[in-house]
Amino acid sequence: MTAVTILTDLRPELGVARNQGPRPTCLAFAASDAHAAVRPGWTPLSCEFVFYYAQRRAGRTPDSGATLSAMLATVREEGQPEETGWPYLPATPTDPGLWSPPAEVGPRFGRAGAPHGLAVDAIIGEIDAKRPVILLMMLSRSFYMPTPEGVIQPASGEAPEPARRHAVVAVGHGTIEGERAILVRNSWGPNWGIAGHGWLTEGFVMPRLFAAALLTEDVDVSARSLAA
Repeated sequence: MTAVTILTDLRPELGVARNQGPRPTCLAFAASDAHAAVRPGWTPLSCEFVFYYAQRRAGRTPDSGATLSAMLATVREEGQPEETGWPYLPATPTDPGLWSPPAEVGPRFGRAGAPHGLAVDAIIGEIDAKRPVILLMMLSRSFYMPTPEGVIQPASGEAPEPARRHAVVAVGHGTIEGERAILVRNSWGPNWGIAGHGWLTEGFVMPRLFAAALLTEDVDVSARSLAA
């Protein structure tokens, strides 16, 4: 059994971990949950909406992953409605030409954001201030097999795999047998880790982390029209 000492835990501020399914929408889920977490209460925001406009902004198709710059710009410029405004589609649209938002999605909520430093100290500081951090990482096989305590323990010599890129949200920190660790919220549903969350040691995170971002102040997007 692996002993985890929890120092800060933002999970009570968030709802049930969601499941992206087979689609390449991890960054949309990470940004949506980080955005919802800094709003009053907990109301899930539309991953489909923010993914759609991020892909349009970057000129990318619905079967490819989003870029961080396009995702942050979309949250700032177009904002997001609640999940009920455009519910998540379980499968990638087979015809991109038929992929479009409903005529009415309801009120949209915007949030400024920017890339964040990759140092563990900086990430922990944001978590202590109750600000979740979006993390973009390269994975390796141990990420798929958390222990019963939700700990990711890489095997000796296990290297990051650049082709396996994924986005999660840092929502807590603590220590695992004396080593600093970050608690992340995944988008693979509640059956992964501990109800969709897992502990990544500093030794696992640092060789794999290639980008991070923080959502900051609220932005009024209500007067901005959406592109047709």
